Amino acid sequence: METIRPCGCKGIRSCLLCETEYKIVKPNLKACFEKCSSYVYCPYCEKAWPGWNFDLYKSHPNHQGTAIEFPGVYIKLDFLTSWEINSLINILEKIPWEASQSGRRKQNFGPKCNFKKKKLQLGSFNGFPKSTQFVQQKFSEIPILNNFQTVEQCTLEYDPIRGASIDPHIDDCWIWGERIVTVNVIGDSVLTMSSYHGPDTKYNLKSIIEYSSTIEGFDVKNKNENEDIIVRLPMPEGSLMVLYGIARYKWEHCVLREDINSRRICLAYRELTPPYLCNSTNNEVVKELLKRASVF
Repeated sequence: METIRPCGCKGIRSCLLCETEYKIVKPNLKACFEKCSSYVYCPYCEKAWPGWNFDLYKSHPNHQGTAIEFPGVYIKLDFLTSWEINSLINILEKIPWEASQSGRRKQNFGPKCNFKKKKLQLGSFNGFPKSTQFVQQKFSEIPILNNFQTVEQCTLEYDPIRGASIDPHIDDCWIWGERIVTVNVIGDSVLTMSSYHGPDTKYNLKSIIEYSSTIEGFDVKNKNENEDIIVRLPMPEGSLMVLYGIARYKWEHCVLREDINSRRICLAYRELTPPYLCNSTNNEVVKELLKRASVF
């Protein structure tokens, strides 16, 4: 649907508001996923256990069933303190919001990217809000984020009244680097993972061979090798999540609207790919981007 909609949705993206007004029928992704075998990842033992409800990890160490390995995920519970959460909420409310798709609002600080044409423009990006600097500073406490250099910080708000969600996808692999970072500020939620079977032309997946060897020779299946599985990653309030390797490149991730039961605000952080950093044709742009990305 190409109708310009005041809610911010366009194309195949929709929210409860435009679905009602324009009589859009959205496929029930949750019902589709529930037909598969599902597992819930436990941040404590770093394994995925049979189940669907995100809070199953709270039963650790008394899990039931047979666990599977699910590499490429790091979850830090209580990454933010209660004081930091409240401080961030007050800070973010003072920054103007922009309408986004699928019932979301956003605050974006970073370059403008055209993933299809592989074009980057610095535009009006001149750094990040000083008041949010402490979040990036806390990355130094996380070993897996060693040398992580943020070039994009995006605040996303998920509104249950609008049926907010984000469809299954893999973050672009031409420009965004090997670690995908999310800080869940308020609102417990879940990231639902489904294995990707599409072409490597989508999401610029072909670019991976230029810089990553972490995904070779690994495939996650359950006992029936022809049956897909769903892995649910808990995102409690105040937590940090990093996707990398297998989880980053071989699995699509999404947020189901059924998992947004209260207002959710998260911060998403992106780094550049090694080839983009080293590509001499982008050298001046990279220098200027990194210069601006160091400003708060």
